[in-house]
Amino acid sequence: MNKIDDLRQILREHSYHWLVTGAAGFIGSNLVEALLKLNQRVTGLDNFATGYRHNLDQVREAVDAAAWSRFDFVEGDIRRLEDCARACEGVDFVLHQAALGSVPRSIANPILTNETNIGGFLNMLVAARDAKVRRFIYAASSSTYGDHPALPKVEDQIGKPLSPYAVTKYVNELYADVFARTYGMESIGLRYFNVFGPRQDPNGAYAAVIPQWIAALIRNQSLKINGDGETSRDFCYIENVVQANLLAAMAASEAANQVYNVALNDRTSLNRLHAMMVELLAPRYPHVAAHRPQYVDFRPGDVRHSQADIAKAQRLLGYAPTHRIGEGLKQALDWYVHNLV
Repeated sequence: MNKIDDLRQILREHSYHWLVTGAAGFIGSNLVEALLKLNQRVTGLDNFATGYRHNLDQVREAVDAAAWSRFDFVEGDIRRLEDCARACEGVDFVLHQAALGSVPRSIANPILTNETNIGGFLNMLVAARDAKVRRFIYAASSSTYGDHPALPKVEDQIGKPLSPYAVTKYVNELYADVFARTYGMESIGLRYFNVFGPRQDPNGAYAAVIPQWIAALIRNQSLKINGDGETSRDFCYIENVVQANLLAAMAASEAANQVYNVALNDRTSLNRLHAMMVELLAPRYPHVAAHRPQYVDFRPGDVRHSQADIAKAQRLLGYAPTHRIGEGLKQALDWYVHNLV
């Protein structure tokens, strides 16, 4: 067995108390489901700014009654320290996913992004410190690499941020490091690269590209590609992210107080992504075969190419991604086919 299989067996036999912030969101709800299936006790915190109650309803349907009884939900806002403190009571591990994502949203509303992603993050650090949690795992971002041109991206080589969102996620890393030095608090940052999978919202102005395109193709709607379509990303399926969070929480002390890339060390262009989706969906929806995207201007704040070096996560966390983009896309498409209204 590999490291994650061993860890899952340990967790089935030993129960801990976990806090998942942003529990009603895409990544958060998948973490809650995975933990409950491993016999863990879970508290969820969310204010439903970008998360949905139906995500938690789907978690309840996916686990048995005994597992669901181990879940407690706190409706609250990470911008309120008292909400963070209440959620952290008696918690062993924090998986902090709550944030306002999206580069375009941060450009449109930098103040709200700052209040949530920096003010809220600091509140969570203080609450976790005061509750004496064992370790604080947080969602960092590949946007931190900014304008650094090298590929693949290596954790200790970053450039200047290209958006307010990128600034906030870099400040998170700085704060986590300061709390480790000042208060002896253990944390690990996971720099996610373009995560996708079930429960990712396909609607709204700031929807991620994969669910947005899936919905457009199924509904036979127009689909826009920013630039020439040769922009590339290291798309990472949600199961790989769940694995990274569990490994980070339980990793040896020498792995703590660092940041790690979570991706595949791969690149897929937007044109190739569109072609893969068409190929997978056309047998179910014949109209998709003739679909042609609309090319529009490049989007401000976007980097041209993104690809992660995952050697550090492999070495220190035991991270071994199980889903390449093709496998992940097939599973994501299956979910959207059954859940898009």
